[in-house]
Amino acid sequence: MASLAFPARSRLRTWAEEYGLLAIALSFVVLAGAGVALFVVGDEQLARELIQRYGLAALLVIFVLEGAMLLYFAPSEVLVPAAIGALATTDAGYDWGAIVAIFVVAVVGATAGQTALFVLAQRGGREWLLQKPWFRVSESKLDRFDGWFDRWGHAAVPVSNALLFTRGMLTVPAGVAEMRVRRFAALSAAGTLVFETWLAVSFYYLNEAGFLWFL
Repeated sequence: MASLAFPARSRLRTWAEEYGLLAIALSFVVLAGAGVALFVVGDEQLARELIQRYGLAALLVIFVLEGAMLLYFAPSEVLVPAAIGALATTDAGYDWGAIVAIFVVAVVGATAGQTALFVLAQRGGREWLLQKPWFRVSESKLDRFDGWFDRWGHAAVPVSNALLFTRGMLTVPAGVAEMRVRRFAALSAAGTLVFETWLAVSFYYLNEAGFLWFL
């Protein structure tokens, strides 16, 4: 049994090494096309409508775009609060099962997108990414976050992922530094969970206090 399983794993690993980057790159072409199209025709309101109409499926796709830094048409900060408002709010209060599902989808989607970008950086290299029109991070900004990674190491990934304005920025430096994929995915997911949690709690209390009456 083991002798049969080993060649199968070897073939799978060989295929992944030879065609994995191509598959991820093609996926990014599709995602980038979707991101650009949504940027042209969409806005934050469209994101809310897609979530309301298609539920968790739409939220998953949007978060994959967000994690891959291809979300051009809506701020990532509104996604979970908007999803909670559309999918987990009833006349009787909050549906906590739906809220848990929203958080799971958010973490899985964002982590999948960030991990895909991480693998592209790891396999394709920094300069290759900078040449791509869909990669909208300038070289000077990337240099700054390279310094973050050099100074703080792996801990910079979840910390930056949990903060506004720096979220996702350590993905490429971590990939170029040849960090292990599983470690990156775990730290990325932890940062996303913290980010979405404090964001949702903040929106809740601000809304209860009447500061978000304009939404």
